Amino acid sequence: MGSSSRQGGGYDYSFKVLLIGDSGVGKSSLLVTFISEYADNIASTIGVDFKIKLLTVAGKRLKLTIWDTAGQEKFRTLTSSYYRGSQGIILVYDVTRRETFTNLSDVWAKEIELYSTNPDCIRVLVGNKVDRESERMVSRDEGISLASQYGCVFLECSAKTGENTGKCFEELALKILEVPSLLVEGSAAVKRTSFKQKPEYNASPGGGCCSFL
Repeated sequence: MGSSSRQGGGYDYSFKVLLIGDSGVGKSSLLVTFISEYADNIASTIGVDFKIKLLTVAGKRLKLTIWDTAGQEKFRTLTSSYYRGSQGIILVYDVTRRETFTNLSDVWAKEIELYSTNPDCIRVLVGNKVDRESERMVSRDEGISLASQYGCVFLECSAKTGENTGKCFEELALKILEVPSLLVEGSAAVKRTSFKQKPEYNASPGGGCCSFL
């Protein structure tokens, strides 16, 4: 199981992944660390941002389009539309801030129920900032229990040190690959992208050609 940021070579499936959770839990840092293996002083997301990662999991070449959503309530109306069509959702909390954990049930699980249109969508629960163990307010057992309650995969990680950051996304991808309906969606997304990128050639008076995307 490996990952790559290369842009060539194509891919077998394309999946949409959503990162959600309270502001300041480290969603952006988690994503940047996964993409570039470096994250320091990442600013809070305003609205929605996204990044693309190409990786190989279980012998399949995948394109993950990962949407990083703002945790502030004032952006909720904007970000709600991004739940639609997601094959994977990563719920992130900060192990040193209990309110970010309780809000998973009080806020974020309700948002998934309200806005997610995919009943087979895979969810992963991630406790971030385990590098600050002395400040921990949420035990690992509590995380495991909540993940079991909502049928999520559970991991703890540190975006600062890189511990388990790649595993969060790779475990999600592995679970997505186990669901036939999600594979159909991922394959269809590749075909749509290929169709859009197929060049059309128009002969020019000089005998050459011009291509248009």
